[in-house]
Amino acid sequence: MTVSKRTVKRARSASPRVGLFGHLGACNIGNDASMEAVLRYLTVNYPRAVIDAMCPGPERVIDRYGIGAVPIMWYHKYEQRASGAAAVALKVLGKGIDTVRTASWVRHHDVVIVPGAGVLEASLPLWPWGMPYAMFLLSASGRIFGTKVALAGVGAGAINKRATRWLSNSAARLAYYRSYRDAGAREAMRQRGIDTTRDHVYVDLAFALPAQQDEPGDPNLVGVGVMEYRGSNDERGRSDEIYSSYVEAMKQFVRWLVDNGRRVQLFVGDTNGSDDTVVEEILADLRESRPGLDPSRIIAKPTLSFADVMREMSSCGSVVAIRYHNLVAALRLSKPTISVSYSPKHDVLMAEFGLSGFSQPVNTLDVDRLVGQFTELDRRSEQLRQTMKERNAANEQLLDAQFTELSEVLFPAWQVQSSPAGESAR
Repeated sequence: MTVSKRTVKRARSASPRVGLFGHLGACNIGNDASMEAVLRYLTVNYPRAVIDAMCPGPERVIDRYGIGAVPIMWYHKYEQRASGAAAVALKVLGKGIDTVRTASWVRHHDVVIVPGAGVLEASLPLWPWGMPYAMFLLSASGRIFGTKVALAGVGAGAINKRATRWLSNSAARLAYYRSYRDAGAREAMRQRGIDTTRDHVYVDLAFALPAQQDEPGDPNLVGVGVMEYRGSNDERGRSDEIYSSYVEAMKQFVRWLVDNGRRVQLFVGDTNGSDDTVVEEILADLRESRPGLDPSRIIAKPTLSFADVMREMSSCGSVVAIRYHNLVAALRLSKPTISVSYSPKHDVLMAEFGLSGFSQPVNTLDVDRLVGQFTELDRRSEQLRQTMKERNAANEQLLDAQFTELSEVLFPAWQVQSSPAGESAR
């Protein structure tokens, strides 16, 4: 009788060896929130699992989550020290080294999970030899060594750059399992030529994290989420123009809020300091244009995690935001929300919460329209909040189903030790 590689692996491993892979520990609060949801699921349902990660920020993952972690790219340790021809040579060498490193890491796991995030999209700038190449190596290694590579609750979109699209499509085809955070992501993959007939749609994994939805907040306190937005992967040549236009619109809107008696709390979505530039520009604009304004009328507190964002956001009566996971946090808290959208994923998410009329694209952001949307949002806040609570309850059931499916598909050789499966994520 022939014994498969996967069967041999299970026989050797009394406890599942699970790797987490992706843009984790890299100062993106939303990506780490998705990882936290999967960690909660694993530690409750499979407490004996041996868990580690391969990611851009291994030190942060080790410090914050107490699991082992290694860098996703060998070259990162030289990034701040090399330049010119030496940097190019090290990058080229690193691609070969990463092939061996990734394959070896994958080989030592029974399962590798990519927890959510937009790993199959290019709505923000990226190079093909970065994460798309890393994802391809991951899925190819899984196929070679019989490790189940699962893309769980991921985002996807159209990709126009040929090399990036080929690597991303190949990673998706070679993966053992795929599920998506919204129907738009699955449709995008279908249009990219991927057979999605067996792929399921659930909801963003961050909705599995606990949240207090009964706090309406102060109706006079408006949360405004900002980011250093410079366009999509196809708009690199216009990045400065796009950034300036967006920031100027947000300055005007914040001025309107304070002129109409509102207090403002600014939020960011990354912890690497890039979004702080926008915060400082808005604060400087208010100091210059409204010199007598009480400093307590605008707040900008640092946040290091998704839990921090939700805790600070809970005191707000409404939210206007651009970063996807600022929107997720606001919606998870059932806060009436306006989306400044840079991707179809924003519009899909807003529609699911009954807020399709409260979104507009960042590249054509109209401040007068934004003021009108905010006024209407404020008028309908109670009705909208109830609809959002109902959607959150439905999302909890969807994530129960997602985690149950992960157990059935990825861990049939290991008994679930807690149920329901999704309980670990709330």
